[in-house]
Amino acid sequence: MKSDIDQFNSRRSTVYSKNGVVATSQPLAAEAGISILRKGGNAFDAAVATAATLNVVEPPSTGIGGDAFALFRTSDGDVGALNSCGGAPAEATLDKIRHKIKHDDGSEKISMPQSGPHTVTVPGAARGWESTVEKFGNLPFREVLQPAINHAENGYPVSEVISALWKKGEDRLVGPHARNQYLTDGNAPSVGEIITLPALGNTLQKIAKNGADEFYEGILAEKISKEVQSGGGLLSVSDLAQFEPDFIDPIKTSYRDVEIFQLPPSTQGAIVLETLNIMEELNQCDLDNSVERNHYLIEAMKIGFRDGHKYISDPNYVKIPELYSKPYAHKKSRKVEKYAASETSTGYPLSDASDTVLLTAADQEGNVISFINSLYGAFGSGLVPDETGIVLHSRGGSFSLNPSHANCISPRKKPFHTLIPGLIRFDRNDWAAYGVMGGFMQPQGHVQVVSNLVDRELPLQQTLDEPRWRFLENGKLAIESRFDSQTASKLVRRGHEIELYPPNQYNEGPHGGFGGGQIVRNNQGTLSAATDPRKDGASLGY
Repeated sequence: MKSDIDQFNSRRSTVYSKNGVVATSQPLAAEAGISILRKGGNAFDAAVATAATLNVVEPPSTGIGGDAFALFRTSDGDVGALNSCGGAPAEATLDKIRHKIKHDDGSEKISMPQSGPHTVTVPGAARGWESTVEKFGNLPFREVLQPAINHAENGYPVSEVISALWKKGEDRLVGPHARNQYLTDGNAPSVGEIITLPALGNTLQKIAKNGADEFYEGILAEKISKEVQSGGGLLSVSDLAQFEPDFIDPIKTSYRDVEIFQLPPSTQGAIVLETLNIMEELNQCDLDNSVERNHYLIEAMKIGFRDGHKYISDPNYVKIPELYSKPYAHKKSRKVEKYAASETSTGYPLSDASDTVLLTAADQEGNVISFINSLYGAFGSGLVPDETGIVLHSRGGSFSLNPSHANCISPRKKPFHTLIPGLIRFDRNDWAAYGVMGGFMQPQGHVQVVSNLVDRELPLQQTLDEPRWRFLENGKLAIESRFDSQTASKLVRRGHEIELYPPNQYNEGPHGGFGGGQIVRNNQGTLSAATDPRKDGASLGY
């Protein structure tokens, strides 16, 4: 079947509803969340049902073999966050990892691989799902998992962007267990091909029956450890058994009379807040002028990236400056000029990967949630334990092997994490949950979405439709080919080195990796939702 993902000319409207809304990157997953709302579940139940279904219908990107985070506002008015991210194995010392990688690679210049057994940290998603439902949901966890189980066992047709991503991840699925469970005759499924995932369905059935303990302490834990250790990795059953998710306080800042919430380190959420704080300090910026607004956002983002990639790590291991404070931004804003800074490095290789899922949900009770779940790269580590359907993530690939770097690997240490859900308070009873998927595109997408919503006061769907920019690994600025040509040429005159890319994620040849956003909003009881046209997704209400 021919794919239409090279086209980008459709128009979507913001979805409005009064009972519940869900927005995510795959329509069947959005419908799963809505079905749970119809059964009496709330936004937390819907979020986990959607996340679990995305595990089935978008398996290159997400699943119980990865980590999960959330930001939320409850019907009681409380604001909170979920950090369900595991750490490195207890045996993962720097010397041991360097020796193993050097032995595998045979090179003197070594760095963390981006797939394989050494990249598998403790997956947090399964306990994160369960804890979210048990702490905040209305329905039993087993019922929330049923839509995902049904799709895994009965099959579903693969959608366009996901088919392309599946194809992209083919080469990462190197082991026989992985290839047997996720490829057919060695090939990724084509667009519209109906796929069943019986092993994953069986795993989800076990977790529905016995809870997340089945993943962390039962036969599944033994299979996970065996798969990793058979390739020379260090993850043990003990590492899995000791994991617990954390419900924590988010970090926040104000931006032009709204409050912006993010997750604290070890995620890159502080980069978003620092960038917005610097932007607010630049009061000479004419926000109605697209050149001015984009130029200063880009320059503020450079500073945020450099600081974030220098300092952000597991706060239990290193001391991290308060990057998101107003005084810190005041000092940093002095470095921003009318023309692009000659220093273009953002301090980290900014790959164009967009292999993540994010979902947002809101209900009539007043709950609003942004929930994000990922395997890091397409199919993560490439490891799938036998007869489980569990794709193990590659989050450990973001560790450094430089002993002087804040993010250097250490036993049980959590890695620098790209995953960042977002939350905005416009007024006492006006809240939005949002996010933009895609590795290091995420903070760049967040600040552009916030600017569209707050500076320009755009409707939700137009906020996501607007063309975007992002930094490339070579320090240049990628902009979507839909970008206004006059604005682009004036940015060049400001000193920005620009490259044009198509907006879609996985078309053949170079692509921009401009992310995929989702938003829901509860404004005085009116619910609304939007989804990014760069993905296969849908925003639904009832």
